[in-house]
Amino acid sequence: MHSSTPPKTNTRSFSTWHRLLDWAQEHYRYRTFAKDAQIPTRSGLLYLVQRGTIRLNGTAETEPPAYPHQNITPAEFQLQGGDETFLGFVGAGQPFEIVDRSPFTLQAFAHTDNTSIFWMYWHDLENFPSFRREILDSFRYQHQRKLLWLNTLGQRHTIERLLGYLTLLIEEFGEPCKEGYFLPFPLTHAQIASAIGTTRVTVTRLMKELREERKAILIKEDNLICLLSPSQPE
Repeated sequence: MHSSTPPKTNTRSFSTWHRLLDWAQEHYRYRTFAKDAQIPTRSGLLYLVQRGTIRLNGTAETEPPAYPHQNITPAEFQLQGGDETFLGFVGAGQPFEIVDRSPFTLQAFAHTDNTSIFWMYWHDLENFPSFRREILDSFRYQHQRKLLWLNTLGQRHTIERLLGYLTLLIEEFGEPCKEGYFLPFPLTHAQIASAIGTTRVTVTRLMKELREERKAILIKEDNLICLLSPSQPE
């Protein structure tokens, strides 16, 4: 799985976003967080990332049900009892919500420094009818990405899961560079391992194979991962 498709861009109008920011600041619903700070969240609120990146983690407080494929999301399916699992990112301009769903616990962290978010109740969207449609469209898009992620996790070979996962992330959050597209924030081997269901040691070994043998990626300064364009030599 290797694609040079440019990342999805945010088309929300500046005027709408500016009105939302003004509203959030007026109602004291805007905060900025340092890197790795946990975001205090609660069920029933809609959160929007104004700047930076949010990292979502999940844990299963008890053993997963005997038939975990029934009535749970693809993200919840990955959770193992008691272990924290990295579930993905939410970028600037995107919404997210934390839904209480026992026995699963979801948490949000600022993945980059100076990550800013604001929040509202769902009924607050009645004041922004066009924005409400954008939010629903955004959640539908996120659901489609989760299905692609689930398909990637179904790959038999770990290296294909790894490359597919990196491709999905860079397609969504990547920025262009002369070699291809790169992920603009760091991602540890432990986080990757948690996401694709393997060990950190295995990810380190396979990242080396993707760099040196397949010539599919390179590591830029600050340990940023770059997905090479098919016609671009390393």
